[in-house]
Amino acid sequence: MRTFTPLLAAVLALSLAGCSSTFRNHGYVPNEEELQELVVGIDTRASVEDLVGPPTAGGVLEGGNYFYVRSRVRTFAFTRPQIVERQVLAVSFDNEGVLSNIERFGLEDGRVVSLSRRVTESGVTDTNIVRQLFGNIGRIGAGGVFGDN
Repeated sequence: MRTFTPLLAAVLALSLAGCSSTFRNHGYVPNEEELQELVVGIDTRASVEDLVGPPTAGGVLEGGNYFYVRSRVRTFAFTRPQIVERQVLAVSFDNEGVLSNIERFGLEDGRVVSLSRRVTESGVTDTNIVRQLFGNIGRIGAGGVFGDN
């Protein structure tokens, strides 16, 4: 019984240690000291990249805004991973590419920042391929078949 008790205690301690939370960090957001070096109205896209690094995500269009995103995810045993911290730094530029605004958002703000605004709708409404093919039969005009537009 004396050898069984320490063995049981060791197994119990190892099993409890296996249930501890693990954290993963994703992304990068510049710290406050780096952001203090940026001057609104003077710095450009190139100088922002030189001072704080390239962004995590950029705007959809050429010359769009910069977004720096960092997340911290907690995983505990067999439960679903949970985001416990998220920071989004939005750096805006005017039409000439000069820095116009710097904003920081977090989970506690409850604000959603859209990193991509491209939305493509297929136009297909619950039909299969056969129905789509046969549905176009009546839409072909004689002018389209013979090249008369």
